[in-house]
Amino acid sequence: MASSGGAEKEEKLKLYSYWKSSCSHRVRIALSLKGLEYEYIPVNPLKRDEFLKINPMGAVPALVDGDDVVSDSLAIIMYLDEKYPEPPLLPRDLHKRAVNYQAASIVLSGIQPYQNTPVARYIEEKTNAEEKTAWVNNAITKGFTALEKLLVGCTGKYATGDEVYLADLFLAPQIHAAINRFQINMEPYPTLAKCYESYNDLAAFQNAVPEKQPDAPASTT
Repeated sequence: MASSGGAEKEEKLKLYSYWKSSCSHRVRIALSLKGLEYEYIPVNPLKRDEFLKINPMGAVPALVDGDDVVSDSLAIIMYLDEKYPEPPLLPRDLHKRAVNYQAASIVLSGIQPYQNTPVARYIEEKTNAEEKTAWVNNAITKGFTALEKLLVGCTGKYATGDEVYLADLFLAPQIHAAINRFQINMEPYPTLAKCYESYNDLAAFQNAVPEKQPDAPASTT
């Protein structure tokens, strides 16, 4: 539930975000699932001087909770889950919990960094547009193949059952980006595609999509 801020008895959470960032997208879903009000502060990736005071790495998202600043999407999500434990983002079952960690890791370390705009731009500058596209597509297809094998035996309505957990927060933005930014065909990944269809029925997921963010260009809405 993003807002533009205002005088409140309790200081509202502040999320520094960029509409197209899949890392920010994950955190927006978590905030929405937890029912937390927050102030959305857009970060222009080309004008980050002020934001560097919040996160010296210059990467979104960053969460400000009073005097506490947390950056990195996984750290933010786990912070929120420990401070606001309902609904839980990890299952009690140890194996399913491990699967959630694995799925999140595949996305955050095996796919997303390779499709990140600065990396893709660097590849294109050093080679050409076709090589950049091949680079990104290879990372996504390799990661999706691994995710499909990991999840095929444990999905329910969502990635690891009939409740939304950590894996879903990482899958939804990644699949959204794969389809809408990189035109990836989801036919080879029926398990992932089924999960993504289920996310379309959840307001917490739909309200977090890039096109609905305050800093999204009008042409995307």
